[in-house]
Order: sequence, then C-alpha cells, then structure tokens
Amino acid sequence: MMQGGTGTAYTRCIPSAPAALPGFEHVNRYWDNGNQRHAAKILPGEYYVTRQDELVATVLGSCISACVRDRVLGIGGMNHFMLPMGTDPNERCASTSLSAANRYGNFAMEHLINTILKHGGSRRNLEVKVFGGGRMIAGMTDIGRRNIEFIRDYLSTEGFQVAAEDLGDIYPRKVLYHPLSGRARIKRLRSLHNDTIVQREVRYLEEIERHPMEGEVELFE
Repeated sequence: MMQGGTGTAYTRCIPSAPAALPGFEHVNRYWDNGNQRHAAKILPGEYYVTRQDELVATVLGSCISACVRDRVLGIGGMNHFMLPMGTDPNERCASTSLSAANRYGNFAMEHLINTILKHGGSRRNLEVKVFGGGRMIAGMTDIGRRNIEFIRDYLSTEGFQVAAEDLGDIYPRKVLYHPLSGRARIKRLRSLHNDTIVQREVRYLEEIERHPMEGEVELFE
C-alpha cells in the first residue's frame, strides 16, 4: 500500500507474470522491483528458458551457470549445475527441468541448448556467458575448478565462443540474466554468506551420493 500526495491510498499494481514455456510452469517466479520485471529463480539441477521480457536468477558457489540465448530472436535461458559429468544413459534421456540429470554439466548444457533450439533458436546465433565455479569448500575436492575445466572444454569442443565469463575465485555469486537483451549482472556476495552456502553445498553433495537417481534438494533460499 502506498500513500498518495492528496491523502488517498492506492495499491501499486504488479503486472501478471508472462506465460512460461511448456515444461517450466513449476519454476518459482517473482516480481523484481528494482528491475521492474518478473524473474524466474532457479535452483541446482534446474534450468529455465524464456522468450519473454523477464529475468532468470540464481546464486552460485562451486556451481556453474551457463546463460545461453539466440541473439537474433532473444529466446534463451540459464542452467545451474553442481558436477561436471554424468554418464548414466537413463539420466541422459530425462527431459524434465527438475531431473537428476541436470545436476551434471554435460546434461544441463544439452537440455538448455536443445530447448532453445526446439523453440526456434538457431545454433549459429547462440551467445554464451558463463559464471560461478568458486572455491567454496576448503579441504575437499575443488569442485569449482573441475566445473570450470568442464565448461571451457565443453564449449570449445562444441564450437561455442564465450561472450563473457566470471569464473573461479572464492566468492559466491548472484546472477541475474535477461535473455531478451543478453545482459547479465553479477554480484559477488560478502564473505559472511559463505558459511551458509558451503553448508548447503556439502549437504547437496551428500544427497547426491546417497540418492544419485532421485530428485534435487534445495541448495539456496
């Protein structure tokens, strides 16, 4: 509720969220007041593709997000994966955005790119930006470094040039991506948030080890 200059009260109207593409209706979306747009918030193991004037947001620790779009049509999206490679053919064939497959970089990249192409995008017009891969978990395998090595090798092998990247270091990142324009905004989060992110990444890895074929757990709130 806001107060007008004449003393009358009025409620600011938030526009309805644009229609999601089939298969993405379940993804959590919210109104980003600062950017005056709706945003889709994705979690580890998820991806989101849109042709609308909306944002895609996530928070990364060791994980990687690839932001991919057709720069001519503006259709594009973002994924969020925790581990570099999956090899199970049953996971590879999974098609839902919450599939266990999308925790792995190779499957997450295939699903994101193929969904963009399915909805009219052209491979020759794809623009790629990549973020994340921080060293978050001291004393454990450097998952962030492995993820960085994977994404660079994957994009090189597939013949994609990277338009922008912010990879490595020790910081968690918040990513806000606008597929229609291709603009990506990265905010490096303060160190006081790191412990919470590390704890959630550890729990996520433990969950993968216990239940490698089951659904995802929430890593970031």
